[in-house]
Amino acid sequence: MAKRAGVSIATASRAFGEPDRLAPSTLSRVLEAATDMGYANPQAGTATRTIGVMVPDVANPVYGMLLKAIQGQAWHGRHRIVLFDADEDLRREREQIEQARKLDGMLLCSPRLPDDEVIALIGGTPAVVVNRQIDGVPCVLMDAEHGPSQAIEHLVALGHQHIAYASGPRGSWADARRFDTIAAACERHGIRLTRLSHHAASIQGGRAAAALAAASGATAVVAYNDLVALGLEAGMLELGRTCPDDISLVGIDDIDLAGAVTPGLTTVQMPIERSGALGVDLLLQAISGVVIGEVATLGSQLIVRASTAAPRAS
Repeated sequence: MAKRAGVSIATASRAFGEPDRLAPSTLSRVLEAATDMGYANPQAGTATRTIGVMVPDVANPVYGMLLKAIQGQAWHGRHRIVLFDADEDLRREREQIEQARKLDGMLLCSPRLPDDEVIALIGGTPAVVVNRQIDGVPCVLMDAEHGPSQAIEHLVALGHQHIAYASGPRGSWADARRFDTIAAACERHGIRLTRLSHHAASIQGGRAAAALAAASGATAVVAYNDLVALGLEAGMLELGRTCPDDISLVGIDDIDLAGAVTPGLTTVQMPIERSGALGVDLLLQAISGVVIGEVATLGSQLIVRASTAAPRAS
């Protein structure tokens, strides 16, 4: 429908959740396309809805940012949000999806369950997945290619020849995508890559990975997220190694803390807030009866700060 109206997915979805935010001519094109394609009452999404929002760990600041964006976008239409925190527990995630089926729709943020099980649990309830791709379900993805590839290019330009990747939680779709991108970029540049074992997506997880990173001999580490990178820095310091003199660190997400620490953390800025807002728009569109078969991908960008430098000469 967005293609037929000549607009982006985000713009098309606002015709269903926030029509007042579109120019009259744009709104008219989207509604005309919806009518031509047989969608009944395309503005039905303006009714107040109750939306279930599920996250793997509400204590992670990434999901705090995502929730704030979701709440802010839902507030425009005075929609209600019900929060579900799976706490990285597959059994709890399974039960919470079943509970969310009683609501008007659900936003699943980085679900950990297998694709087929997620689809079966959703049933006929309108749903949108954020930060993971599941065939047959509308998805909003944060680009895992451009920004991470830029990170490797940046480290190569500084002179690093051996890079480690500090993995996130086992079963994380984003972790697998990020590693694949980093591995491909290292292969292109002829750089040695060591993958460290899976750890929690937290500062504690980063601390746990510090000894492995030091033992690997890598002069730079790209971490699953900013929290892991900050934990790595703390763990390395306890081992007598400083950043960036002894090791360069790169995170992913660009949470507020990344720019506030010393040295500032070089990181891949992910479109967290925009993903949450677009997820709400698409879900309201799905609730209104529009069948969405597209995947929306929002871009990422490397932010260079002081945690990366040329490797120390042997």
